[in-house]
Amino acid sequence: MRWFRAIAAGALSLFFPGAGHAFIRDWLRALMFAGVYVFAIVVFLPSIGQLTGTGSVTESLELISSELDTVGQFAFSFVVLFAAIDASLRALGFPPGSGQGTADGPTCPECGRELDEDLAFCHWCTTRLEPRDDHPPEETQSAEETNT
Repeated sequence: MRWFRAIAAGALSLFFPGAGHAFIRDWLRALMFAGVYVFAIVVFLPSIGQLTGTGSVTESLELISSELDTVGQFAFSFVVLFAAIDASLRALGFPPGSGQGTADGPTCPECGRELDEDLAFCHWCTTRLEPRDDHPPEETQSAEETNT
């Protein structure tokens, strides 16, 4: 199941950087990658006025390809690929310990994130959890009763 999540997170990040991180519920990284991607769009692509002045989608794409230089192509490629690789690795649990150590309650044995005590599965990685015994085993007879 972890491989499927990693592939899905990477594929979503290829379409829009930050979407794969949102899929694995890493909200801060999702906002960071989406912000960097939007910033690259604003810096490297032609203005909205130039794009709306074209007559068709084909002319818009030709304008974009003529205006986008090698540095812009590298910036877009770098952001998209780095987001996809990062989302895939984070979905697999790399770096080890990511998301661990901040939980006050019980944690998932698979991903290490905090668990909701009312659920029978981890809502982060969907790992089925074994039911916990909240009560320690009771002694049937105390040592005093056995001596009498």
